[in-house]
Amino acid sequence: MAESASGAAPGNTPEFPDDPLYKDAVLDLLGAVAYGEISAFERLAEDARMAPTMEDKVAIATMASAEFSKVAALHARITELGGDPFAAMAPFRDAIDLFHAHTAPSDWYESLIKAFVGDGLADDFYREIAAYLDPGTRDLVVASLDDEGHSAFVVDRVRTAIAADPRLGGRLALWGRRLMGEALTQAQRVAAERDALSALLAGGVDRPGLDLAAIGRMFTRITERHAERMAELGLAS
Repeated sequence: MAESASGAAPGNTPEFPDDPLYKDAVLDLLGAVAYGEISAFERLAEDARMAPTMEDKVAIATMASAEFSKVAALHARITELGGDPFAAMAPFRDAIDLFHAHTAPSDWYESLIKAFVGDGLADDFYREIAAYLDPGTRDLVVASLDDEGHSAFVVDRVRTAIAADPRLGGRLALWGRRLMGEALTQAQRVAAERDALSALLAGGVDRPGLDLAAIGRMFTRITERHAERMAELGLAS
């Protein structure tokens, strides 16, 4: 099946397919993204305590606020589709919480890498799935994943720190690889355990899907974008 320039093959998806399984998949994805935003807000707010300067503290707090500000629109869309926002988020709580438990940063720089690389990996996964959604839902999901330019702050701080202490780069590169492994494990688990999302990726008579080879290419693209982020930070992937 042909894929778009971004790697996905959304085809001519109807405005909103009249398919209960498709609706369940949309509610799943919106719930996952919404809980991910809430979790990111909590983590960033906690990480702000490790900030070495007031400027850094404000920058991280601003990032946290931006994450939380996106939740209302996602909840509104879930409600519009007849779902309960909290019920939609519940199935993803364990997986997302487990990821954060396994990747708790030990210092300020690890928290910055996680904010940039870890969140970026999750966002890439959701963008890949969003390519198979109706235009309205797809646009909402993509908009909720926009970092609004906050990543420039992280890149500047990490590059400056590595220039001052090159040894830091090796440790942070290892941390980035660990984040990659944990994020892919959780993404694959979510996709496999949620029947509606699996069916969405498999496609239907009115929309395209992914075969095993295409799923492999999807995770390859996610891996490649991870490498690009690491390079942007001045780190080996």
